[in-house]
Amino acid sequence: MRPDLERDYVEYVQARLPRLHRTAYLLCADAFQADDIVQATLTALYVNWKRAASADNLDGYVHRILVRRYLDERRRGWSRVLLGDRLPEVSAPAGHDVEERDALVTALRALPKGQRAAVVLRYLDDLSIEATAAALGCSAGNVKSQCSRGLAALRGVLDGRHPVAVATEAKER
Repeated sequence: MRPDLERDYVEYVQARLPRLHRTAYLLCADAFQADDIVQATLTALYVNWKRAASADNLDGYVHRILVRRYLDERRRGWSRVLLGDRLPEVSAPAGHDVEERDALVTALRALPKGQRAAVVLRYLDDLSIEATAAALGCSAGNVKSQCSRGLAALRGVLDGRHPVAVATEAKER
């Protein structure tokens, strides 16, 4: 790769790495698997950087690679094998309620893959409908319906544990 293209690649990756890792973690709920998915994504991006750099929406291009790598990992049977007799302990990030995060991750894992990917990219990764559609390789209408169904399912699971406060003033009028 030419030095100028490699420099552009390194700058892009440095700027986007935390967000890519966060997205991968929200998709799979496993930090180690998220590392693998991000590494596979960045390797594929490096190999195709010349073509990727000329894409109209580079972030959408990379998110599409990321989601495809996640789906590839889900299809592999060996990825569900646990090596060792106990799970590693994972510390909670400072300032976050562990129970809420755990409930959200559990609820996200219960969603079908398409709904989970749409909800994570759209709401947790803060992509637009069009960028989410580009990342998933589907239409904007499909993203809207997948998000609608996914959010409804999440509300059904999470509302019982974490009731949503409703403003009473508006109802009294």
